[in-house]
Amino acid sequence: MKIEIKAPTLPESVPDGTVATWHKNIGEAVKRDELLVDIETDKVVIEVVAPANGTLEKIIKSSGDTIVSDELIGSLNQSEVSQKAAAEDAPSKLSEKDNNPGLILSPAAKKLAEENQLDVEAIEGTGKDGRITKEDVVNHLNPAVKVDSVDKQFVSPSVPRHTGNRVEERVPMSRLRATVAKRLLQATQTTAMLTTFNEVNMAPIMEIRNRYKDDFEKTHSGVRLGFMSFFVRASVEALKRYPAVNASLDGDDMIYHGYQDISVAIGSPRGLVTPVLRNADNMGLAEIESEIRDFGEKAKDGKLTIDDMKGGTFTISNGGVYGSLLSTPILNPPQSAVLGMHKIQERPMVVDGEIKALPVMYLALSYDHQMLDGKEAVQFLVTIKELLEDPTRLLLEI
Repeated sequence: MKIEIKAPTLPESVPDGTVATWHKNIGEAVKRDELLVDIETDKVVIEVVAPANGTLEKIIKSSGDTIVSDELIGSLNQSEVSQKAAAEDAPSKLSEKDNNPGLILSPAAKKLAEENQLDVEAIEGTGKDGRITKEDVVNHLNPAVKVDSVDKQFVSPSVPRHTGNRVEERVPMSRLRATVAKRLLQATQTTAMLTTFNEVNMAPIMEIRNRYKDDFEKTHSGVRLGFMSFFVRASVEALKRYPAVNASLDGDDMIYHGYQDISVAIGSPRGLVTPVLRNADNMGLAEIESEIRDFGEKAKDGKLTIDDMKGGTFTISNGGVYGSLLSTPILNPPQSAVLGMHKIQERPMVVDGEIKALPVMYLALSYDHQMLDGKEAVQFLVTIKELLEDPTRLLLEI
């Protein structure tokens, strides 16, 4: 019996996708819910699993081909043997659910877990609907040598070119990186982008962090107190005072947002992503740090969703974690501004007529001069500087 393999239904904001990697070859046997192919969109990767037991009969859309929602991409041949195997699998799946409702193991995962006498409830499932795959069991057995699934999925086959002792390799650009490149180029061509700089004395924030970080982590169940939460809170307060910085451009109209959704730039194996802290005004330091940490883990594992990255009224980019001393961040359209954080480094500063060595960070605010005048942009950045150098202002909202 022939069974069609179709592309998933894509969100409305994603018109099409690209076939990234087929994990099975034609003629190979597959189990129901076993990963067949990855579909890469502009923002996320969607996994397509086998609809039934069988043999991969045909691949209609190969790696690199563009697909749309529910498009036919291949087919399975479900022979009598595979139908019998499916019937044999059914009782074992039912027994698994009886023992632990909601816990589902693939046949290979179950066999490997039984051989190693593992407690399957302690294994985190990454398959569809939380299904535990063979790879999950292997990673549970050898966490130190866990292979990053994102890196593995997106290493595109390429042919090295040898010219004497010099080697060249041509690798196709991933869809996400191509989209990021297109948006960055669009930002530089369609906006009147200008950058203003300032410096902030980080000593007060560092003192608070050093004094309370242990109590903070203990009180908030392992959430660490970092610098990003202070910058998010300072940005939210400054955005309230200068609503034009929180606005976006739509044709000839400026849209003023009555809320602060902060996009946080995060580097991932697939490229730059900007998940959104929604209603950041209602979030405390611990909640901000926890969400940013979760975003970082999801970005690393390629599990960020469209909803995680949709929207955003203002962006914060922290190049300082990579050692950047100063940069000019590029706008994230249609937003009107982006704040760039940088490395903290001791420098001489004059305080009350005395020269002192203090931990200083350079801040950069890139903004669209079509929507913002220089005066507003500079005052916005100065407000962030003042809030960080005197954190009491954040509590008093002054």
